[in-house]
Amino acid sequence: MLKKIFFTFILLLICSGFFFYFFSSHFLITPTAQEETTLAPHETFTITFPKDVDARYFHDIIIEPHGDAEVTLKGDRKQLIIKPITAWQPGETYTISLPRARTGTFTPVEPISFSFTVIDHPHVTETLPHDQDVDVIIDIEDPIAIDFDHSTEDFFIDFSLEPNVPLAFQNNKAKTQFELLPEEALAENTTYNLTIHSRAKDAPQSATQKIHQLSFSTPPPVVAVVLSPEERANTRILNAQKTTIAQITDGKYIDINLTDQIMTTFENGRLLNSYLVSSGKVGMNTPIGAHQIYNKHPRPWSSQYGLYMPNWMAITPDGLYGIHELPEWPSGYKEGKDHLGTPVSHGCVRLGVGPSQSVYDWAEIGTPVIVY
Repeated sequence: MLKKIFFTFILLLICSGFFFYFFSSHFLITPTAQEETTLAPHETFTITFPKDVDARYFHDIIIEPHGDAEVTLKGDRKQLIIKPITAWQPGETYTISLPRARTGTFTPVEPISFSFTVIDHPHVTETLPHDQDVDVIIDIEDPIAIDFDHSTEDFFIDFSLEPNVPLAFQNNKAKTQFELLPEEALAENTTYNLTIHSRAKDAPQSATQKIHQLSFSTPPPVVAVVLSPEERANTRILNAQKTTIAQITDGKYIDINLTDQIMTTFENGRLLNSYLVSSGKVGMNTPIGAHQIYNKHPRPWSSQYGLYMPNWMAITPDGLYGIHELPEWPSGYKEGKDHLGTPVSHGCVRLGVGPSQSVYDWAEIGTPVIVY
């Protein structure tokens, strides 16, 4: 009788052991997490088990700080996928804690924790203009420039300028550098505030953060005038046509008056037309003297400035200076005509869209250019 009771007891132990083995959480050895422990806000975190685990096992994991995450066990039950429902908090370090379990041979395994850090919002490291700069002129060769400490690829970056002016922008391939251009002329003698906001992809609008702000002021008007910009331009052109005298009376030549920011074309001493231009700013002056058209190209690329220079006509032998249309970004966005009549370029002479085509078609290689 005692022997029968003993064997029955042993049988119960074996059966309960099998029940415990098949219906409780277990894995053969310690699980491993992905090697990448720095995640983008929208990325998943993966824990891999060497043996399939009970599907109920992951219900007991703990995420700290509390993360709104979806936890799933892949079909083979060997990978635990932890995916944020919206986005992990940028800059936060999370800990994933697995509960107590056991191996296939009933050896207990203590709770295990893994951690990962979420990349923070990008931070601005450099701006042009600098904060509180005055007499700032924004131009396609001198745009608003913003440098970030790391790629903004995993974030939505918003730039806003107040008083409200829409902005065009472009960025480098790594998305660490941005260039901004106002799509409308900035008012004179005005303080503008540029605010930069960041939001992680998949994060709600409420998670948007202000990451930088700077202010700058535009120059005061040179003279007090009541004329519109178009009226002022037309007045300057008409005055130039009345007062500009041909310095060459044989053949074609181009006359550039840097003081008036006016280009005039002559042929055999006869004035053909006058145009408002923008020459080199102080410190990057357009070279004065007798030049000529050395070469022409309908749409060359300037690797130095990352711009297209349509209707290019070189006026120096080294090709560093020339006459061209308002520059363009690779996207096709073109510098506005607002700066025509003001020296803001890096040394070249800019023309408006229509005038540049007219002069390009009319001028020949070898045509004299006098700059004074």
